[in-house]
Amino acid sequence: MDVFNPSLSVADQLVEMWLSLAEGQRRFESHLLVDKNQARIRESVCNHIATERLLVAQADEICGFVMFTVEVGGYEQDVRRGIVENIYVEPAYRDEGVGGRLLHEAEQELGQQGVDVIALEVMAKNEAGRRFYRQQNYEPHRVELEKTIKDGERQ
Repeated sequence: MDVFNPSLSVADQLVEMWLSLAEGQRRFESHLLVDKNQARIRESVCNHIATERLLVAQADEICGFVMFTVEVGGYEQDVRRGIVENIYVEPAYRDEGVGGRLLHEAEQELGQQGVDVIALEVMAKNEAGRRFYRQQNYEPHRVELEKTIKDGERQ
């Protein structure tokens, strides 16, 4: 399996994979509306390819990707943070080390860019995803909480 920066010629394929990722996250109560965000997803994929912030894994075919960036803006911090924004592996290639390899390569790229820590998000109800990140030595740093408001009233 090779991991590399892709060309824009595979953008459509990566957009379809990203859409699969987003659709799959709906099982874990993601609020992202997949159909209504296709244009933004395409723009993001193309931007990440053009700026070399997207890596793909390829065996016989492209079987996964990871998108990442260095955090900029916001508040001054005592660390420089890298962010793993999205990681996806086609179902037929899961449990074969593809996700771990993609994550490792993204970490290497971010390390070369001078980050001190790498952050990522995973849906709270995605037990398999949380287990994968624990196996990769990621630990909780911040917990996001959410509450549903109905009819403008506090529940």
